[in-house]
Amino acid sequence: MKNVAGHPADETDVRERLAAVRHHQLFFVGMHYRRRPTPSARRRGVRRGAPRKPLTAPAWRPDPGWRQLPLFPQIPRDYSGLALADADLASPWLAWAKYLAHRLAEGRGWGRDIRFAVNRGLALVLTGYVEGDVIRHTEIFAPLRALDLPVGHTVTVQEEMGIFEDDSETSFERWIAERLKGLAPGIRSEAERWTRVLRDGGPRSLPRREGTVWLYLNRVRPALLEWSNPYDHLREVTRDDVLTYTKTLHGHQRHDQLVALRSLFAWAKRNGLIFRNPTSRIKVGQYEYAVLHPLVPEQVDRSVAAATTPATRLILALAAVYAARVAQIASLMLDDVDLGNHRLAIAGRARPLDDLTVKLLLDWLDHRRRRWPNTANLHLLINNRTANTTAEPATTGSVSRCADRTRPWNGSVSIRQLEEALVRGPDPLHLAEVFGLDEKTAMR
Repeated sequence: MKNVAGHPADETDVRERLAAVRHHQLFFVGMHYRRRPTPSARRRGVRRGAPRKPLTAPAWRPDPGWRQLPLFPQIPRDYSGLALADADLASPWLAWAKYLAHRLAEGRGWGRDIRFAVNRGLALVLTGYVEGDVIRHTEIFAPLRALDLPVGHTVTVQEEMGIFEDDSETSFERWIAERLKGLAPGIRSEAERWTRVLRDGGPRSLPRREGTVWLYLNRVRPALLEWSNPYDHLREVTRDDVLTYTKTLHGHQRHDQLVALRSLFAWAKRNGLIFRNPTSRIKVGQYEYAVLHPLVPEQVDRSVAAATTPATRLILALAAVYAARVAQIASLMLDDVDLGNHRLAIAGRARPLDDLTVKLLLDWLDHRRRRWPNTANLHLLINNRTANTTAEPATTGSVSRCADRTRPWNGSVSIRQLEEALVRGPDPLHLAEVFGLDEKTAMR
């Protein structure tokens, strides 16, 4: 053994050094700590300050040059047999699609898993694609769903490319086919024409909202089902049939169904489908509104106990404190919340924020930031589906489902308006201004 200078070391000196060692860390062979390479070694060959290579190289629409026109363009393609192993990863169309997907992901806050799945879906549907081909919704929906790939995001990229055609059946068509099932053929065709005129409008009528169309058809359906047994057409329905049917109804149910039936038969008479309107001179009656009563403590406690998530707690506060409706809550934007000045804009009206709502807003915003950190959606309330979009709010259906857990939610909206009326006095103009109510509602 030698010392530092290279001369033989004294054995006494070595023993003294070993005796001074109190403990020693043992390691398994091959698993001892390895020193990290120096920064210069890690970045060997990389110039300091050089820009990183982009994850997706820029690409543009391929130059078609010349192309062979399809002989039968309407024949659908079969994507069911495609597998990722058969995908053409070197296709210039795929390179362009992946670049567009990268840009959309950056702008809409798509996560890593969504980006990977979208690239897989694009690789499958663009295999064998040539200039002039059209990719249709009915061709790719089932194969992508079978592989658990996102159809909507893949379709968004194809729409950006201009090569997609949406030939899917709309939800309205599926709904109307389901609602008209079981009716006599003549009654079915006339009810379908009336429903489409309600939605699309006509020479003497304006188009209605789709929700109104659903309500009207759902209200006349029980009567039409009953009349489909003895009759084949609406012109066979008599006034006595309408009176006999309405005698079994009471309250708002009779009012709503009779209004819808009057609309149906008035349209049929105007278009010459019936000779006489059987609902004429049948009084609908005055709609009797229920008397509002304050909520009892047990109902309030149940609503508060049911609000277990940040979203439901915020929705309950917006309804109970500000009497906000479902559509108003769903359309709230981040810009409508001014936490610095404690102001909240609902339906264009700025209102002061109370401390409880401020706390619930902060809880929701913190949950929103942790749950969807990359979202580009500027709406206040979002969910898993709308977080990956930019302009789509949380649907009124999702807000309604959150509200359903905190029943009686609708009562809290009306009770808040009643409380304001009791505090400020019988001033309908004040209620109309504060809550954005119609004049008749404010007077009631």
